[in-house]
Amino acid sequence: MPQAPTTITDEIGIALGNLADAATGTLTPTLRLGVTGLSRAGKTIFITALVHNLLTGGRLPGFAPLADGRFIGARLAESPDASIPRFAYEQHLDALTGKTPHWPESTRRISQLRLVLKFQSQQWWAGWAGPSTLNLDIVDYPGEWLLDLPLLSLSFAEWSAEALARAGEPTAPAEARTYLDLLATLDASKEISEPDAEKLAAAFTAYLRASRADTHALSTLPPGRFLMPGDLEGTPALTFAPLPAPASALRRGSLYATLEHRFEAYKDIVVRPFFRDHFARLDRQIVLVDTLRALNAGPAAVADIETALTEILACFRQGDANPFLRLISRRIDRILFAATKADHVHSTSHDRLEAILNRLVARAARRAKFAGAETSSVALAAVRATREGRIKDLDVIIGTPEAGEELDGKVYDGKTEIALFPGDLPAQPEAAFGDTPIDLNFMRFLPPQKLERNAEGAAVLPHIRFDRALDFLIGDWLR
Repeated sequence: MPQAPTTITDEIGIALGNLADAATGTLTPTLRLGVTGLSRAGKTIFITALVHNLLTGGRLPGFAPLADGRFIGARLAESPDASIPRFAYEQHLDALTGKTPHWPESTRRISQLRLVLKFQSQQWWAGWAGPSTLNLDIVDYPGEWLLDLPLLSLSFAEWSAEALARAGEPTAPAEARTYLDLLATLDASKEISEPDAEKLAAAFTAYLRASRADTHALSTLPPGRFLMPGDLEGTPALTFAPLPAPASALRRGSLYATLEHRFEAYKDIVVRPFFRDHFARLDRQIVLVDTLRALNAGPAAVADIETALTEILACFRQGDANPFLRLISRRIDRILFAATKADHVHSTSHDRLEAILNRLVARAARRAKFAGAETSSVALAAVRATREGRIKDLDVIIGTPEAGEELDGKVYDGKTEIALFPGDLPAQPEAAFGDTPIDLNFMRFLPPQKLERNAEGAAVLPHIRFDRALDFLIGDWLR
């Protein structure tokens, strides 16, 4: 039977956390936005663009409070949790808008930021009540950590069976065979040898890392913290690996029993606090999906990301946000699914990209709707890296590939602008889930090297449908 994702102690902690939020938000309501996505989906860029656009009144015609003239402004505020590092907004913005624009580094630890939004409400009392305010809390974290959430409902034997089955698939990288060959030389029923456990964990980590490469682009392989160990590196909590189920019960101190214990310790020390302190207290959620990267890697990667999203989203608390129950039990009442990097294909393919995204998240969206949450989908680029053109009857995108990017044998230097025909996405979404790979010219582009400035001198970040995403996520709270 699947295990419960939380304990009674966890539920008490979640309720107390929600009560504390409610107590501090008696005068100014707080909306907790979860920016969710697997590794390299663009979470850091999305958050940086969100903060910058709200602080500078960016060009967001689809964001109703701004378009209607009711959005007064925003300011950064002190983080509500002094134990969580502050999201490095200024450094990330400088990376995007400095003298040599480049993408900010991927998230390697959890961080948080609070924005205070001021607006003129449309409610009947707004005429005499004056401007309203809203605290918007945003949490950032490594995408790899998301992969661990489904572990809360799995035993060591269940996780091992799934992990070993995936390692044995024909599409698995060569490192999977290396791990399986090492596993075949060990007897899990014998007393544990720490060097053997360390070799197993190292070989399994190498397999996980190889699975993330662009040629495979697999997403469903936890534990995610193995790839970003931080201060847990070398600890027993990160020194385990999947093992075949024993034919009978094994004594304490055996390799199997010890790694099983460490697996449970990993959930208690790493995964459960992460879920309890952050994911169980969200109000809104955007799920960023690097759909194009999966399509470029092939059908196995597409199927894999579909499974990953379904399993991860099953862990979130979704449903209608009852204002009374919200005091002790928050629910995610709106979920936006976003296919990122829409600027890497021509706008003529955006509808198709969105259709493929809808097919990818169909199971997760259906479950969310059944729970009472409202869902929507969009193809977007939080910061647009390319512009469009037409050459010899071909719709192309124009931009500067990152240094080291390669196409047709040519390696780019990070300085040369090119016009690229990225290929056409299939008209029928199901074609993306078949056995035939989709022919795409997928490249990574640098952010725009020259940016417009507004009247106050602030950089204007070009985007695709970012305003539409923002309106769905927070627009109704600013009415």
